[in-house]
Amino acid sequence: MFTQWIHSYRDLPLMINQWANVTRWEMRTKPFVRTLEFLWQEGHTAHATADEAEKEALQMIDVYTKFAYEQAAIPVIAGRKSKVETFAGASKTYTIEAMMGDRKALQAGTSHNLGQNFSRAFGTEFMDENGLRQHVWQTSWAISTRFVGGIIMTHGDDTGLMLPPKVAPIQVIIVPIWKKEDEKLGVLNVALSVREILKSAGIKVKIDDSEQRTPGWKYNFWEMKGVPLRIEIGPRDVSSGSVVICRRDVPGKQGKVFGISMDASILVPYVKDKLDDIQSSLLRRATLFRDSNIVDVESYGELKAAISQGKWARGPWSASDGHELRVKEETGATIRCFPFEQPEGWKKTCLMTGNPAEEVAIFAKSY
Repeated sequence: MFTQWIHSYRDLPLMINQWANVTRWEMRTKPFVRTLEFLWQEGHTAHATADEAEKEALQMIDVYTKFAYEQAAIPVIAGRKSKVETFAGASKTYTIEAMMGDRKALQAGTSHNLGQNFSRAFGTEFMDENGLRQHVWQTSWAISTRFVGGIIMTHGDDTGLMLPPKVAPIQVIIVPIWKKEDEKLGVLNVALSVREILKSAGIKVKIDDSEQRTPGWKYNFWEMKGVPLRIEIGPRDVSSGSVVICRRDVPGKQGKVFGISMDASILVPYVKDKLDDIQSSLLRRATLFRDSNIVDVESYGELKAAISQGKWARGPWSASDGHELRVKEETGATIRCFPFEQPEGWKKTCLMTGNPAEEVAIFAKSY
């Protein structure tokens, strides 16, 4: 379609963003991470110059990085793929790599600078300002429902999901509690009032007032669903004008606070503060986990030892594609990326060949 749409430099840049379902053949599927069908956000752009295309590709990987950190609370490592791992037909592939709870790497999003490879293959040309025919410079970039799997495997625990508040469809679940029939109406009315207070403040809140399940069952159910905060309201809370608030990320009594006033001026800022704290806490916890499982290596032996322990290996690399394939064959690990943020004070000697190295690479087993 680009070939039909683009004729002149006035048609550029052409920038297309779409959400699309994709079906592809997979020998071994895994829910969310590798499925026969998935939904993804997919961008395609065409530009008049190489610099514009490179700027667009880098801008989009930055967008994905910010989304991962600020919304999903996933501390991804952004960088450039090796030649072996670069998308077929691309000049450069940029990636965000996330460490899952089992310490495997997840390629959470990519942005490709396609150069003129596809425009030459499909004859996508434009007339420049000097009246000359030129091939366009293209990019493509995408994230998919794989990112949902990334959120699950980064933050989840044995109880179930643990959703960052900024992406949680329900941020607060209210569980009304009563034993006697004459307590029911008063508790439900207060629960409804609390819901309206929070809802009017822009908080995504739901009441579980079903009578078929016990409060304990509801606690477990919504913890499994990963709802960040739970508010409990019983007859005593109604009498005292307060509620009990529980955090999903802090289990047991440590995460439960009694006597929080129902007054909107107190309740709303308290809930918002706790949601912000949970968001920060999940990112901090995931970052500590990631950093504690990355090993700096200076030799191939050290790399193999780190990978055998299930960790990520980070070390200087300037070896050939053949050496990279050897690492994959012997350890099962691949170069996840050459990070944009290179560590300081590292030995600039390739861990495989001993030759000078200008960059550090990260190796890990992946999905």
